[in-house]
Amino acid sequence: MKRRKIAYVHDWLVVHGGAEKVARGILDLIPEADVFSLIDFLSDKDREAILKGKKATTTFIQNLPFAKKLYRYYLPLFPYAIEQLDLRGYDLIISSSYSVAKGVLTTAEQRHICYCHSPVRYAWDLYFDYLEDNHLTRGIKSWYIRKTLHKLRMWDYMAAQRVDYFIANSENVAGRIRKTYRRDAEVIYPPVDLDNFSISVEPRKNHYVTASRMVPYKKMDIIIEAFNKMPDKELFVLGNGPDFKKLQKLAKENVHVMGHIGLKDLISYFQTAKAFVFAAKEDFGIVPVEAMACGTPIIAYNKGGALETVIEETGVFFDEQTDDSIIKAVRKFESKANSFSEDIIRKNAEKFSTQNFKDSIQNFIDKTSLHV
Repeated sequence: MKRRKIAYVHDWLVVHGGAEKVARGILDLIPEADVFSLIDFLSDKDREAILKGKKATTTFIQNLPFAKKLYRYYLPLFPYAIEQLDLRGYDLIISSSYSVAKGVLTTAEQRHICYCHSPVRYAWDLYFDYLEDNHLTRGIKSWYIRKTLHKLRMWDYMAAQRVDYFIANSENVAGRIRKTYRRDAEVIYPPVDLDNFSISVEPRKNHYVTASRMVPYKKMDIIIEAFNKMPDKELFVLGNGPDFKKLQKLAKENVHVMGHIGLKDLISYFQTAKAFVFAAKEDFGIVPVEAMACGTPIIAYNKGGALETVIEETGVFFDEQTDDSIIKAVRKFESKANSFSEDIIRKNAEKFSTQNFKDSIQNFIDKTSLHV
């Protein structure tokens, strides 16, 4: 029997985030796969952690000026670039896509499985939020961006029809795929490395914690504003991103905007916090699950992926992305804080283990791929 050749396609390889954890889980299953991406600027440490030292075959965007930091400015070129990757020699293509990776060109003899983190959010469901957050509602620049995203939507829908099988990272995203692409998707939750996150023997402290990439749609600002109005409650804000300095200036004395910290310290904050606060409408949301793996209750926005990971026994919800709504949720949480069990919260997180992810992906490959 001829050995099957496999290609793995990623949008871009720059940092070690949630999509890269999915990449590692998939590549653990298919270590022989060749890797392709728009760009690959991983550090040696991240390259080993995600790709096991492999380098990706990249596109011409890799060599454009300032591509490492400003690659997003080349968005109009992404569809053209991804279509230049030559995958003719492969039997199975697996893409991991929240942008354009699903748009690679394949033939009728190949099978293309796309693990979809979401249809392109800033082109579809977050289109108007993106324009507002970036002050692009008026002017020539606004016209240019609107036209660019209009073209991207047309290409994105067309590219989605090239995929043979879709996997969604949540029921939330499966519904978005159905609405946007008119395609069905099987749900396989992304892997959460539960081995690194555990319940501590140390007693919990009197602080709250939140952690995320500091970009507008994560809504870190409203969490900070809520705790600014509760000076008797301490909040630690972990992460980094474009909004870091803005959030630092917004925070009052009881709110500590820490920036990026190491994994050991991150786990320590999770293990000792009264609760983890989560205000984004996420596709899935790995970080709240990591917090739950430490036995930590969640205070979450009542939309998106949190509805699939947080249950009544593991946290409370708030209905609006406003500081007042978060304040009410914190008060509700504190009225029942003693009713939460660390063991029950941890057990809920275990449903999203890396092993469950790998088993589900392998089963999906087995039932859908060419057997050659």
